[in-house]
Amino acid sequence: MSQGYAIELYFDPALENQVLKAWNVLARRQISTQLIEIESRPHITLFSSPFVEPAKLENVIRAFASKQEPLALSFSSIGSLPNDNNVLFLAPTPSVSLLQFQSQLCEIMKKEGVEIGEEYRTDCWLPYCAVAQEVPKTRLAEAFCVLRDLKLPVAGYAMDIGLVEFSPVRELFSFVLGNTVEA
Repeated sequence: MSQGYAIELYFDPALENQVLKAWNVLARRQISTQLIEIESRPHITLFSSPFVEPAKLENVIRAFASKQEPLALSFSSIGSLPNDNNVLFLAPTPSVSLLQFQSQLCEIMKKEGVEIGEEYRTDCWLPYCAVAQEVPKTRLAEAFCVLRDLKLPVAGYAMDIGLVEFSPVRELFSFVLGNTVEA
């Protein structure tokens, strides 16, 4: 049974590999393997909800993606979320284009009757790319040290947008930005 759905922004292969490098270092040190185990893919979550109709959203997201261009991204800092999941992440330098992209997506979702949760509203959304989940509290400092050894910033492009069901993660569809052909 699905725990929910998320619309995710995916990266070009070089940027994706930089994020995977962080996942793998944390896994080798046995700090966190959660993202690998749930078969996630490096991404920025644009929207998440326990209930959506994937079939209804497919054409909406396809049309949205076709009108967008790849987005330049630069992950320039590391951080953690203030919750019990002990999530560590790479944060992109906020850009007008990234914030507008997410805001436009949420507007389209609202027009489709999809409720936007508080954390995805324009004035609350925190863009990030998770690199570790469920890090034991006793290993958080070590995990931060590992991530600090990454050569930041790492830059690249967001190239695709997709809908996944979780958990484990199962991609339902994805589309290349600026293209009408499915990814």
